[in-house]
Amino acid sequence: MLLFFPTALVVRFLTKRFIWEYDPTLESTYRHQATIDDEVVTMEILDTAGQEDTIQREGHMRWGEGFVLVYDITDRGSFEEVLPLKNILDEIKKPKNVTLILVGNKADLDHSRQVSTEEGEKLATELACAFYECSACTGEGNITEIFYELCREVRRRRMVQGKTRRRSSTTHVKQAINKMLTKISS
Repeated sequence: MLLFFPTALVVRFLTKRFIWEYDPTLESTYRHQATIDDEVVTMEILDTAGQEDTIQREGHMRWGEGFVLVYDITDRGSFEEVLPLKNILDEIKKPKNVTLILVGNKADLDHSRQVSTEEGEKLATELACAFYECSACTGEGNITEIFYELCREVRRRRMVQGKTRRRSSTTHVKQAINKMLTKISS
């Protein structure tokens, strides 16, 4: 199960700590095993660190099974970037619906809030996804539940689609190469 999360939430989930300083350009992949609803789940969590170019981002989106769109409650601009990002996801993942969760981060900075909880809830309703507010810094909100709920949603989607496994990237690359060679030779 390949999931996408920003650095601070990943670190808080995996270590139960907050790291004040980290390299914002460092992309990392983590494997984590957890028991969710009496089922052992292995998560592959990609922390894209927000630095990737358009082609790299599209590649990540194509292979991801679940996404968390995170905005900063103290930054209206980050909230306004959610819908365009969701539209990009829809375009890349079509005709499939995108499995995602909307998260308002930095709930510990309520005194600097620019985006109300109600606005986050309304957007989540429009996107037909779950909504959480949390603080990666203090651990406020149930960050573990965000990860687990995304896994549950991915599992539900797989059951509805009748898929238990994605094709491996090797299989996909082989098929793409064969398709190109067939076009070239014809």
